[in-house]
Amino acid sequence: MALSAGTRRTVACLLVGLGAMLLVAAILIPTYTVSRLAKTPLDLEITTIATSDPNSKSEVLDAKSLTSPTGAAKVDQNVQLVSQRFLTVEDPADAQELTVQAGQTLRRIDKQGDTGLLTASIDRVTLDRKTGMPVDEVDGGPNGSIGSTVDKSGQTVMDAVQHTGLQYRFPIGTEKKTYPYFDLNARKTYDINFVEETEINSMKVYHFQQTIPAVDLSTVVNSPTNKLSLPADKWGVEGGETPVTMVRWYTNVRDLWIEPDTGTVIKGGEQLHQYYARNADKPEVNVLESHLVFDENTIESQISVAKENIDKLSLYGRTLPIILGVIGVISLIAGIVIGLLGGSGNGNGRPPVRRAAPAPAGGPTPGGPGTGGFDAPTEQFDIGKTQQIDMGKKNP
Repeated sequence: MALSAGTRRTVACLLVGLGAMLLVAAILIPTYTVSRLAKTPLDLEITTIATSDPNSKSEVLDAKSLTSPTGAAKVDQNVQLVSQRFLTVEDPADAQELTVQAGQTLRRIDKQGDTGLLTASIDRVTLDRKTGMPVDEVDGGPNGSIGSTVDKSGQTVMDAVQHTGLQYRFPIGTEKKTYPYFDLNARKTYDINFVEETEINSMKVYHFQQTIPAVDLSTVVNSPTNKLSLPADKWGVEGGETPVTMVRWYTNVRDLWIEPDTGTVIKGGEQLHQYYARNADKPEVNVLESHLVFDENTIESQISVAKENIDKLSLYGRTLPIILGVIGVISLIAGIVIGLLGGSGNGNGRPPVRRAAPAPAGGPTPGGPGTGGFDAPTEQFDIGKTQQIDMGKKNP
């Protein structure tokens, strides 16, 4: 059914308006929606598990050997270790910031319960949801706390600690450059440097590496195990029963593989080394030396998290704007075309009626033989029964 000129104009206006609206939406969605999505989610809940590399040295000091009445300190060889970290989002958290709390344990799997627990810590810090950097407190106080010791009742003692640098996530849109990275054991920030771009299970990642120099842990945490005086024989050094004081030192080489679009840590590894020594550059008794690496389940889980966030960013940053843009252009063109065609009609929506031209004076009657005009109207004659015309006879 043909549309009237007024209806055409209405449809054209609607299509042009819809097209313009869709084009505006295609422009605004990447700039507005993506900026809101490109942040650390508030429902973050991540468990990571790292195990000792079977191809690397893994030594652990038998703590009981330090307190036994006889014998020197004993260091166990080829000990299988597992490190587990559980990270959640806590209050306060809002559109710009979130507070993360991470509980971490390191244990040897050949011993059960507390006897197998080597270290345990709780870390709490408020981060910027986009950059991943710690946010300073308004009152100027420490922006986080760390607990690595317990009191007499067994409760964790939380020490206020100022956090600086990245820690659990990298920025949205990670770059190939050096970043500051906070080390939980040293409670200090060191540079973590870009090494290379590579792939893990077909996902592009950036490899970063950080080297922690020898740190005297007795200056970091006031714990009796971080500085000990024992007979030289107990330490296994010369001196017999002469007391020798040693401090606990810590070094580390940390490797992280980051998915750059989301800042997700896909894989992590740490070459931990803690030892007792009188000088940092001369380890004398190993406390812990092992290379811990994310296990395959953790890597796959982190890849899934990264892909989910990448898909969201891709949907609102690329796919949806393209679809809306294409539909918008089509609607805009269709509206313009309909509007132009509608303007060329006669205004009533019906095709024009052809009218016969008037016959010239003295000419043949329209519709007559050979004129090519319209047929003349048919006239009906009533012929009575008593009046018959013999078409075969001539009148007298």
